[in-house]
Formats: sequence, structure tokens, C-alpha cells
Amino acid sequence: MSAPQARTALVAGASGLVGGHLLAVLLEAPEYARVYALSRRPLATEHPRLANRIVRFGQLGAQIAGLRCDDAFCCLGTTLREAGSREAFRSVDCGHVLEFAHAARAAGARRLVVVSSVGADARAKAFYLRVKGEMEEGLTGAGFTSLDILQPSLLLGWRRELRAVELAAGLTLPLVNPLLRGSVARFRAIPARTVAAAMLGAARSGRRGVYRYTWDGIQQLATAKPPRAMA
Repeated sequence: MSAPQARTALVAGASGLVGGHLLAVLLEAPEYARVYALSRRPLATEHPRLANRIVRFGQLGAQIAGLRCDDAFCCLGTTLREAGSREAFRSVDCGHVLEFAHAARAAGARRLVVVSSVGADARAKAFYLRVKGEMEEGLTGAGFTSLDILQPSLLLGWRRELRAVELAAGLTLPLVNPLLRGSVARFRAIPARTVAAAMLGAARSGRRGVYRYTWDGIQQLATAKPPRAMA
């Protein structure tokens, strides 16, 4: 049996909490010979496999025209507070994600792995969950052979600007998590690095179709190993 060919990854949101961890695991993954990271500002990371492209959303398709990739990974996202308005939030968490998806598909990506949120539903009363649900619905029609949607609850990890609620959650939720069982286990907080590892695991799964993963599934994906010929 011939060895798997080295692949190319395209990443959006590599400067964020999950995206930073994802970039690190992709650069160490033996199956990826090249990782293109799209960002608005230069990334601090340097690596022989990394190519950092500075882009503007709204013009993404034209700016990466000619680039080819196999797998696309999206960690784009903000908060209502950071965005400043509902319109700005929707622009990032739905508009920019869909723009990236279409640009990645045009670049040849057959698989997209994206971070959404537990409870995402286009018909949800909560604005945040409704936008996430609209984003997910938009992605299902983007033409990918494989679409992996990770739906974590609260993300644990150290941001450059740590929010008070996240600091409190980081101290208390490890005690609360074991109490969340059965149908509410999906609301367990999860480390951002685990979500990043699961994104790589989703790409390694080889599954076709649309799959959604909450806490349990994310934990399982995070342990996926590289193809044997590359391990």
C-alpha cells in the first residue's frame, strides 16, 4: 500500500484561543506539509511549514485566488462585547465564516472543520445560539464532501485578555463538570487545546458527510492518531 500523500491545510482564526492551539498541532502533524494561516495581522509563530497570509474579509476569495488546499479549519468567532453590536457579531460569526468556507471550497478543500457552539440552532431564542445555528445551516450547503462541526460549551484556557467570568469558570468548572452527566454532559466546559486536537482528529477520521460533535465526541476525536505510514 502506498504512503498517504502530504496534505495542505488552510486555517482561519489562528490568532484566537482555539486557533492558536490548532496551528501548533497542525504544524506538528506529519500529514500536513504546508499550513496556510489567514489573519488580519502577522502571526508571531514561525515554522518551516507555515505560510501566513494577511487578508481582509470581504475580499477573501480574490485575495487567496490560486491557493490550493485539501482541508480547511475555521476557528473564527468573537463575542457581543468585543464586536460592539449584534450586526458586527453576526458579520464575524456567520458572515466571515461562510465567506471563508466558500473561499476554501474554491481553493479545492473537500473537508471543513469548524468550531461552533453547543446549543446552536437557527431557531433559538438566544441571539448568540441563533447566529451559530444560521452559520451551521449555511455551511451545510457549501459543497464540502466532509463537514465536521464541533460544538463545545465554555472553553477553558488563557487568553491575552482573560475575562473575569472565564477566570471564575476556570477555577470552579473542573469541580462542576463531573456532576454534568447524561443529556447535560454536553454542557461540560472543555480546554481549548482539547478542541484544537479534536479538529485535527476530525480531519484524520476520514468520515464523509455532516457530523456534529459535543463534549463526548470532541474528547474522542482529540485522541485520534495520524495515518500509520506517517506516525
